Amino acid sequence: MKLMRLIVLFDLPVRTKPDKRAYQQFHKFLISDGYVMMQLSVYTRITNGLDGVQKHLARLKANLPSKGSVRAMTVTEKQYESMLFLVGKPTAQEKTVASQLQIWL
Repeated sequence: MKLMRLIVLFDLPVRTKPDKRAYQQFHKFLISDGYVMMQLSVYTRITNGLDGVQKHLARLKANLPSKGSVRAMTVTEKQYESMLFLVGKPTAQEKTVASQLQIWL
């Protein structure tokens, strides 16, 4: 089993009420689909291999807002773990996910 990280980066307009509603719906989808906020407008989730990545990419595409910019990137768990913190530290939520992963492995 090769764990992967799906990273979603987005910039959505929030000037009008419909734009704000679309942002809120997208945000709620990310949370309900197991994504964790890495930083503002950057969310990540763990998947089980490339099949899991494809499954969650399809779900993501089905829930995209009509405006703005949404990008997705996939990295292995090992690549994700090698990320450097130049300023700041992992959030409490990130530490919780990391400790849960140790139980799985």
